[in-house]
Parts: sequence; C-alpha cells; structure tokens
Amino acid sequence: MHLLLRDRRSRELGFTLIELLIVVSLIVVLATISLATYHNSVQRGREAVLKEDLYRMRDAIDQHFADKGKYPTTLEDLVSAGYLRAVPVDPITQSATTWQTIQAEPDPTNPTTEPGVYNVKSGAEGEALDGSKFSEW
Repeated sequence: MHLLLRDRRSRELGFTLIELLIVVSLIVVLATISLATYHNSVQRGREAVLKEDLYRMRDAIDQHFADKGKYPTTLEDLVSAGYLRAVPVDPITQSATTWQTIQAEPDPTNPTTEPGVYNVKSGAEGEALDGSKFSEW
C-alpha cells in the first residue's frame, strides 16, 4: 500500500516529457520573435542616426555657403571652419571616410572658383527597412 502511494506522488510531482517539450518549444518561439524584433529596432536606430547625420552635414554645408559665398572643398573643411565638431561616422558602414560627396556645378560667372561640396550621401550599400537604398538618401 505504501509503495502504491509513493509511486503516485512521484508521478504527480514530476513533468512528463511532452510537457517539457511544449515549454521548451514555447521558449524557443518567443526567443526567436524577440531576437527578430531586437534586430529590426537596432536597424531602425542606425537608419535614424544616418538621416540625422545627413541632415546636420547638409545644414552645415548650407551655412558655410551662406557665410562664405562658396561651398567647402571637403567635409573636413566644415570641421576646420567650425561648422561641425567632427565628420560623423556613418552608422551603417561604421566609418567616417565612406561619405560620398557631390560637387557643385561650376559657377559660370566666376570660373576660377572651385565648385566645392554641394551635397553628401551615405557610401553604404544595401537597402533600408523601407526598401530604399542608403546611397539615395
């Protein structure tokens, strides 16, 4: 009789293999979902920083043109002139040297003036989460 009661208690206190497999499967599914969400949020953060960096550099280029009447020859000129503290690091390429500069059209009224940097774009390859290319921003 005591042996029968002890056998029932041990079955009631433990988990069956099926129950353990179901719990482990649920944990794996939740971990997979959270990992994908985390990856997307990190990417969205990088894209937001890229857009902000592009906005700040373009604004500095415009300020330089408004103050000096000409575009800077390089992005480093914006730093040396005090319009930027440093050339920002592209959050996608993790480098400050991959920015693609677009030169201004030569001024027909003053052909001796160097055209300078009119615009800046990311040198990153690939696409953003919305499907647009980083190099087109």
